[in-house]
Amino acid sequence: MKKFIYIFCVFIMSTPAIACTGVTLHARDGGTVSARTIDWAESATNNIYTVVPRGYVSRSLLPDGTQNGMTFVAKYGFVGLGPERPEFVVDGTNEAGLNAGLFYFPDYGEYQKYDEAARNTSVADLQVVSWILSNFATIDEVRNNINNIRVINIYPNSSTAHWRITEASGRVVVMEIINGEPVFHEDEIGVIANAPRFDWQLTNLNNYVNLRADTAKPLKLGPDTLTSFSGGTGLLGLPGDFSSPSRFVRAAFLGNFAPQQPSTESTVPIAFHILNNLDVPIFDTKTNMPSATQWTIATDLKNKVIYYHTMYNRTIRKIDMNAINFETVPFQFAPLDDTKRETIIPVQINNE
Repeated sequence: MKKFIYIFCVFIMSTPAIACTGVTLHARDGGTVSARTIDWAESATNNIYTVVPRGYVSRSLLPDGTQNGMTFVAKYGFVGLGPERPEFVVDGTNEAGLNAGLFYFPDYGEYQKYDEAARNTSVADLQVVSWILSNFATIDEVRNNINNIRVINIYPNSSTAHWRITEASGRVVVMEIINGEPVFHEDEIGVIANAPRFDWQLTNLNNYVNLRADTAKPLKLGPDTLTSFSGGTGLLGLPGDFSSPSRFVRAAFLGNFAPQQPSTESTVPIAFHILNNLDVPIFDTKTNMPSATQWTIATDLKNKVIYYHTMYNRTIRKIDMNAINFETVPFQFAPLDDTKRETIIPVQINNE
């Protein structure tokens, strides 16, 4: 057990390695798509999906390596994706249509210190998504109950996280724990990245007030007239690096400038194309992976369908939650990829 805790504390401690980005898109049919990347550049993790039935009993890990923290029973069944262990759901959706996801948040969050006397109300940060999805159908329910638990690190020197919570109605909040207290931000632009704090990221968008969705108009400069080389010049100045502030800005403009689609089904491919622009490349030549973005997920909250692809297989796969009977389905988990290699289909040429 301690070996697994060490692996995941390393996973959430490494500043250069983790860089996740989330976008939320709204369709004209009133549906919502919650989408994000999961980035980890140090090594390929064993990424899995987990199916949790109603009534499933979970218990939180503690810093001593035991699974003797808070016990919670799933009122709602859910499906989630995460690395290595089914307890560590990074992004998931429950049968009530509530979506929750964990994002790396180094240096700016601060949990309460672990207190052995509060063991029975302590929930490891890597299990908060499971706690939310097991218990709640709305954001307000989460807000009304978050002070009933103590979010803790399971390793003293690991970093902190923050969380995005999305309703099928389209409402999105970002939950951060600052000085031991939960802080909720209404996320009306539908974007999340990592540090700094969410309110700082919103303020930083003012630095890009000049950006437009259309092509820049000709500009008279003395005797000369400057014209665009191509389309897309309305976004000249959009940051292209992979820092958290730059990814937040890029996601905000790409997500909000994207043409609204008629349905959530037709919105899902748009979400994947937007997040392609946020894929983090590998810079370390010693790492034998195709990308630091290990998988990307887009969830249709109206129809309760989860879509994903991975760095090994860009074919989009889906999990239809409507096909799952959460009353009778057994607890289960399985790899996201059957084989860890890109799917390549040969094109047959007619030589006759």
